[in-house]
Amino acid sequence: MQKLARTWRKSREDGDVDGYSLPTRDDSRPIDTREQEELVRSLEKSQAQQSLLWRSVFAGLVLCYMVFLMYSIHQQAYSPWELRYHAYFMYEVDSRSILIAEGAAVLVCLMIITGLVHNSRRHRIWLWCSLVPGTLLAVFWLHHILRLAKFRWEITWLPLAPLGGAGIALYVDHLLNESSEEVRKLRGYMYAYKAY
Repeated sequence: MQKLARTWRKSREDGDVDGYSLPTRDDSRPIDTREQEELVRSLEKSQAQQSLLWRSVFAGLVLCYMVFLMYSIHQQAYSPWELRYHAYFMYEVDSRSILIAEGAAVLVCLMIITGLVHNSRRHRIWLWCSLVPGTLLAVFWLHHILRLAKFRWEITWLPLAPLGGAGIALYVDHLLNESSEEVRKLRGYMYAYKAY
């Protein structure tokens, strides 16, 4: 401990400017109520901006995947079995079952986007509800992938994408809500500063 104190004193005396030394000015003075309010307000604003940014980014990625699924549905409806990842199932699954499964994946994407974009408790239920059809889709695709003559690794995204998207959306929502809760706690810890 004494060695650390000597090192710290020596770095202060040498004028350490690398930004990693301990502060040399007197920071023991408590901040007044106005400064606390400004600090908490700036943290709330920053957290709200970050939350909006990350929710928008992830919702945008899910939207791109949803557009891809809609293209895939269109191709399967008008040119059945033309896409390679559909052609593997030509002798295993009816074409309408593929259309229904991909339609359900679009529904999962809509649920995820709704849960992410609307940051409220009422809309958060959509994220939890997206796990149910996502799990059913994973079971459907895994069942048919395992029935193929040869296991195809390149189509494992079919069962994993909707369920994984729902799980990642829940995780992102949890992290953002946790940071929001920390800022709310910080507001609760504000104290009334009294100058002497």
